[in-house]
Amino acid sequence: MFSLYGVAESVAVFNLFLMLAMAHFVAGFALQGDRMAVEKCPGQQEGLGWGWWLCAHAAIHGFFVGPAGTEPDVLPVSEPLLADKPWHVIPRPPQQVPDPRYGFHMEVPEHLDNLGELHNLAVSRGTLTEEERYKINDHIVQTIVMLENLPFPRSLSRVAEYAGTHHETLDGKGYPRRLTAQQLSVPSRIMAIADIFEALTAADRPYKKGKSLSECIAILAGFRDRHHIDPDLFELFLRSGVYRTYAETFLRPEQIDDVDIEPYLTKADNPFT
Repeated sequence: MFSLYGVAESVAVFNLFLMLAMAHFVAGFALQGDRMAVEKCPGQQEGLGWGWWLCAHAAIHGFFVGPAGTEPDVLPVSEPLLADKPWHVIPRPPQQVPDPRYGFHMEVPEHLDNLGELHNLAVSRGTLTEEERYKINDHIVQTIVMLENLPFPRSLSRVAEYAGTHHETLDGKGYPRRLTAQQLSVPSRIMAIADIFEALTAADRPYKKGKSLSECIAILAGFRDRHHIDPDLFELFLRSGVYRTYAETFLRPEQIDDVDIEPYLTKADNPFT
């Protein structure tokens, strides 16, 4: 190899193979399912022991990953396989912190984003960091801010309420305001059921397939049992046949299957009436 490529080229080839091998190793954690124990995460262990030497040849040919101006001054230098770098952290500007006058009760991550490799690998459940989860949940914050600043006529004065409460739950653990059941109107409770049902059945989203009708009803029943949606309205949703009317109008034929609603009509008393 040395006679064909020279020492610098050989080091570069070795580094490339090492990077590919380690990428395969890291990907193995993703194949274990949605939950990965933090203690098994390489980023939580002192000294992973794998890495490569960044030489001038490798830097010139793009093996260094980082913004301009952050390249090491002296080469070669040891580069760890996984690391949290200063440039991975994107500060949160002041305008990205919700105005307290809106009454939001959400934990706002310190940083706008964190691209750190160890930071991301340390996610113990699901695939989202706290920064990414907040960004997703922020859509309802922006909805409320926009709608509450529009000059609606009196007949539409509650639009912001109805649009801004579909992620609130009866047990007061929803977002963004953590409203209690007593603070949630009937239209707001209806909107919560409609939003979940539409999201589950939607077949036009690139990140998931639309679920079948029976799957959606079972999932909604789980939300009811966890006190996220109103049980009386969920029962009305089933008995009235609204779910099937919607399905026949908007769902794909392969999503519409038989649903036995009887098992879902048996429920505990509603503590939030």
